[in-house]
Amino acid sequence: MAIDGFTTRPELAGTFGMVASTHYLATAAGMAILERGGNAFDAAVAAAFTLHVVEPHLNGPAGDAPIILATAADPVPRVLCGQGPAPAAATVERFEELGLDLIPGTGQLAAVVPGAMGAWLTLLRDHGTLPLRDVIEFALGYAEHGHPLAAGVARTIGAVAEQFRTHWTDSAAQWLPGGQAPVAGQMLALPALAATYRRLLSEAEAAGSDREAQIEAAYQAWYQGFVAEAIDAFGAHEVMDESGRAHRGLLSGADLAAWRPGYEPTASLDWHGVTVHKAGAWSQGPALLLQLGMLEALGELPPHGSAERIHRVTEVAKLAFADREAYFGDSPEAFAALPDLLDPAYLKSRAALVGESASAELRPGSAGGRTPRLAAFLDSPAALADSGSVADAMVSVEKAEANGRTRGDTCHIDVVDRWGNIVSATPSGAWLQSNPTIPELGFCLGTRAQMFWLERGLPNSLAPGKRPRTTLSPSMLTRDGVAVTAFGTPGGDQQDQWQLLFLLNHVVDGLDLQASIDAPAWHSTALPNSFTPRTRAPLDVVVEGRFPQEVFDGLRGRGHIPVRSGPWSLGRISAVSRDPGTGVLRAGANPRGMQGYAAGR
Repeated sequence: MAIDGFTTRPELAGTFGMVASTHYLATAAGMAILERGGNAFDAAVAAAFTLHVVEPHLNGPAGDAPIILATAADPVPRVLCGQGPAPAAATVERFEELGLDLIPGTGQLAAVVPGAMGAWLTLLRDHGTLPLRDVIEFALGYAEHGHPLAAGVARTIGAVAEQFRTHWTDSAAQWLPGGQAPVAGQMLALPALAATYRRLLSEAEAAGSDREAQIEAAYQAWYQGFVAEAIDAFGAHEVMDESGRAHRGLLSGADLAAWRPGYEPTASLDWHGVTVHKAGAWSQGPALLLQLGMLEALGELPPHGSAERIHRVTEVAKLAFADREAYFGDSPEAFAALPDLLDPAYLKSRAALVGESASAELRPGSAGGRTPRLAAFLDSPAALADSGSVADAMVSVEKAEANGRTRGDTCHIDVVDRWGNIVSATPSGAWLQSNPTIPELGFCLGTRAQMFWLERGLPNSLAPGKRPRTTLSPSMLTRDGVAVTAFGTPGGDQQDQWQLLFLLNHVVDGLDLQASIDAPAWHSTALPNSFTPRTRAPLDVVVEGRFPQEVFDGLRGRGHIPVRSGPWSLGRISAVSRDPGTGVLRAGANPRGMQGYAAGR
C-alpha cells in the first residue's frame, strides 16, 4: 500500500527528457518530439494536440489551457494564459432577460473565447523550435486514420447518446457511427477535425518557409479566418441546453479576433525550501498557496495517513476555498486582495480557526481589513446538497443527468528536457458533451462561462471581456530561483486539494514523485462547486478506500461525514522534475484510470 511506501510503478529517472500526461498516446507523442530534437515546448504542444483527439470528453481545440513555463535561458516561471474571456454580448442583463439565475452548464450561452489553440500556437512560436507540421502530425494521424477509443470516452458518449439523437444531431453524426454509441477499443476517426487540421496546415505553409510566420498564419486562420467564421455562423443556431430551453450563442467572430493570449507573472509562496508558483487570482491556483501557508502556521503535520492529518488538511482547505469564493476573480479587486491573502500574519490568523471538530460553515476572512462577500446563492438552501451526492458527481465524468448535463473533466501535461526547459499545462473545456459539434470544424465550443456569477458586484461576476475564475491550475516549484518541478492534475475544484497532498507527500514526507502520486488521497466537498449547480456538502470528506477503518472512524469522531470512494479513484496527478546540480530528470504519472503515463530516458 502506498501509505507504507509501495508504488504501482517506478519513478522514472534519466538525463534526456521526460513527458507525463493523462493519456499514454499524448505522452508518446511528446516523447517522440523530444527524440527528434525538439524541446519541452514542442513536446507539450504535440501532446496537447493529441489530447484533443484521444481525450475529447476532457478537452478540445476550442477549450482552455493555462500554462506555466520556465526556459533554460530564463528559469523564472511565467504564466501563459490560455483562458479566453466572456464575449462582448455576455452581460448580466442579457441573462436576466432570459430568466436565468445561473449560466447553464451546457450549450451556447456558456461559451467563452476559445483560448487553448491560441495558447499552444503562442507557446510553439515563442519557445518551440519545430514547425507546426511536426507537432500536429500525431493528432492529425489519429483524427484521420482513427485511434482505439478510450473507455472513458466511450462511456461519456454512451451517457449522452440520447441527448445527441434528440437535440444535438450534429454531435450524433460525429460521435454515433452508424447511429450507435462506440465501445471501448473501437477504432474511431474524426474526419471533420482532420480536415480542419489539414486546412490549418495548408494556410500556415502558404505563408512561406519561415517557421514563425507559418505559426502566425495558423493563428490568424483560427481567430480571424475560417475557424472564426464557422464559430460565428454557428452562434446563430438555437441549441438546447440544460435549462430545458434552446438558446442562441453570444460568442462572435469579433470576440475571437479581439483576443490574444498573454504572459503574466505567477502568484507564489516560499514554503519548505521551495517556492510554489501558480496562476493568479483569475484562477483558483492561489488557493493552494493559502493552504500551504496555513499548514505552515499550524506547525508540524500529524502523521502521514492518519485521521488527524486528514482532519487538519480538510479544515484548512475549507478556509482557503472560502477565501476563493469571496476574493478570487478576474477583477482589480481580486488582484489587489491577493498580497493580503498571502500575508503570513493573515494566514496565521486563519489557521487559528482550525479546531478539533469539523466546521460546516463557509468562513471567508477579512483580508487586509476587507469585508468579505459571498454570492447570495451560497446562503440559499439550493446550495446545500445531500451527503455523498456532490462526491458522486465529482468523481464520475461519464454520468448523464435527466436534463442532459454530464460533467466534464480535464487533462494535464508536464514536460522537462535536457536543457532545463520545463512546462506544466492543464488543458480542458470544449468537451464533446459541452455543446453540439460544429460540423464544418469537427469540434465544439466550451462552457467555461458557467463559472461566473450572475449576481452583480462580486470578483467573479459576469462581464464582457472578463475571464471566468477557472479551476484549471498547473503548478511549478523553484529552488534557489531555478525551476525544478512541474506538476498538476485534472479534477475541477479538487485540483488544488489533490496537488496539496502531492506536495505534502513529496516535500514534507520525502516520497519520490511516483510514490507521492500513488499515496491514498482525499478531498473535501464543503467548498462550493465551481460548475452548475454550484452545490456543496459541508461536512463530507471523500476518502479513498485504501485507508484503514480506524481512519474513517477517527474522521467521524471529529464530526466529518467520511464518504468512502474507490481504492484508486481520487486524483490524476502527473509530475516531472530536474535536479539543476546533476541534470537528472525524473517523472511519475497517475495509475488511477489506467490511462496516464510518463515516459523518458
